Amino acid sequence: MTELDWVPQSCTLPTEERPLRLAEWDALFATQVTAPSLAEPLRVRLELPAGAECEERTRDLVERENGCCSFFEFTVTDTSKAVVLDISVGQAHAAVLHALAARAREAVAPLGPQ
Repeated sequence: MTELDWVPQSCTLPTEERPLRLAEWDALFATQVTAPSLAEPLRVRLELPAGAECEERTRDLVERENGCCSFFEFTVTDTSKAVVLDISVGQAHAAVLHALAARAREAVAPLGPQ
């Protein structure tokens, strides 16, 4: 199994661009201030550093991701303490959400147990 085998067939991002997009997600995940949480069975919550730069970067990435994987629903909320990114999917794409959440958890592993 390759690193991108979990990407669903419904993704319209050209195959050669997928590793680059995944690297963008990994870079965003590396900035998390806490481990991701499974807010609901089909929704993951990420807390990223507060501030306009992080919010803009996050909004840009999720907008582009929605262009190829419209099954994701993203909500970006900027609070005084963090930029909160909620990622939701329908039941048919639960495995994709869980794979993305696993990558996010791996990125914060150096932080220790949360």
